[in-house]
Amino acid sequence: MQARAPTTTFSDNAFSEVVSRLRASSGLASKADIARAAARLGFDGREAIRVGDDCAAIPDGEGYLLFAIEGFMNEFVAIDPWFAGWCGVMVNLSDIAAMGGRPLAVVDAVWAKGEDGAAPVLEGLRAASQRFGVPIVGGHTNLASDRGQLSVAVLGRATKLLTSFDARPGEVLVAAIDLRGRYREPFSNWDAATGAPAERLRGDLDLLPRLAEAGLACAGKDISQAGIVGTAAMLAEGSGVGIEIDLDAVPAPEGVDPVRWLMTFPSFGYIIPIALTVLPIVLITLAERGIAAAAIGTVTAERKVTVRQGLSRETIWDFSRAPLIGCGPAEDAA
Repeated sequence: MQARAPTTTFSDNAFSEVVSRLRASSGLASKADIARAAARLGFDGREAIRVGDDCAAIPDGEGYLLFAIEGFMNEFVAIDPWFAGWCGVMVNLSDIAAMGGRPLAVVDAVWAKGEDGAAPVLEGLRAASQRFGVPIVGGHTNLASDRGQLSVAVLGRATKLLTSFDARPGEVLVAAIDLRGRYREPFSNWDAATGAPAERLRGDLDLLPRLAEAGLACAGKDISQAGIVGTAAMLAEGSGVGIEIDLDAVPAPEGVDPVRWLMTFPSFGYIIPIALTVLPIVLITLAERGIAAAAIGTVTAERKVTVRQGLSRETIWDFSRAPLIGCGPAEDAA
């Protein structure tokens, strides 16, 4: 059990520089692209199946089918094709877990310049499928493309949902991250999975549905390319709330650049709003599996995402000025 997770320290970084880099991060900017697509598709927060979560949650009997898809940057596929294939499975399974679900099956779509170009991507997909114990059941293959491209989708099921729409003012925001890894250079991907045993990977993913089914949480989101602060902003927008994050409380590996860490995509990383009364049991449950977890902030009624360090406090995103992904509550729709 990990008794206490290391936390970020900003002794070598002025708070104003941290805020500036967070506001200008490419991960946050890429999430803002979603708002343009949402507007074109006519989403306004009134859909029968709500849009803007990690998965589409489709009512099915006594539970929900969960359906998600991920596309990958061409540069990522070109530079590290095996890991791109691995991530095709891993990040989709993370989306399922973030919704309180368990995965059923994966499909993939691979474009490559010949069989040799496709081989490392397919090998990465296969390795992750076997390690996580989730089958690849079909997909699409094109070996006559001028470049490598990858998209992967997953189907899962949940009995109790964790959503991006159910964070409430007054809750504590918990960050849960597996720090047992390293950066997969040159990108800011924290790899705590490729060297981990199957039992650990599968058991760790089961933590989120266990929290949901025990009634310890009803909201959550996996930390994506937008990093901790950007992911918190998406959660806040979906729930119609604000979030304030104490940067010095964020669990972090020792020796990493703290600003880079805030914009990192971890292989296992979630933010989970919970009631203060259940904080001890949630932290214990996570620590029992070696997951670094800490209360890093609060959910507020103020429609802003802010960060603080000591007495300094700055707004990163103000929803009264602009949406981020354009998938907030119906009353916020224009």
